[in-house]
Amino acid sequence: MSVSAKLRRFLDEKAVKYVTITHSCAYTAQEVAESIHVPGREMAKAVIVNADGRFLMVVLPASRRIYFDLLKAAAKANDLRLATEDEFKGLFPECEPGAMPPFGGLYGLTVFADHSLADDEEIVFNAGTHTEAVRMPYEDFVRLANPTMGNVTHVPGA
Repeated sequence: MSVSAKLRRFLDEKAVKYVTITHSCAYTAQEVAESIHVPGREMAKAVIVNADGRFLMVVLPASRRIYFDLLKAAAKANDLRLATEDEFKGLFPECEPGAMPPFGGLYGLTVFADHSLADDEEIVFNAGTHTEAVRMPYEDFVRLANPTMGNVTHVPGA
């Protein structure tokens, strides 16, 4: 399986300059980052949360974790938790489970992104598979994903 046709068409239609990177099979964003020799802060992961019964996509660096109290406030949610793969797998039919790209709008989801992603000029993310990633300018990610930006993460152990 390769970069999803939906993602490729989306990026091409928006005239984004991007590079696809093939790597050994990896299931976590941090493993992908290590495999392709990218700092964890530059590798973005898309996490799906259930906020009061609706799904949201949260995009954050692989090296960080969601700070649920901050996200709950930003999303104006009473109840917020990680969604299970069984709950959201049908939302991303052309993607391997857990390898969805960070463009929630392609799938009808609101996107929240952590401000720390702006620390780098480029962003790398899963391309719908566990063996391919995409590298593109961060500013294009923001333009296309139109995320609500905020401080919604923390560095584990910090």
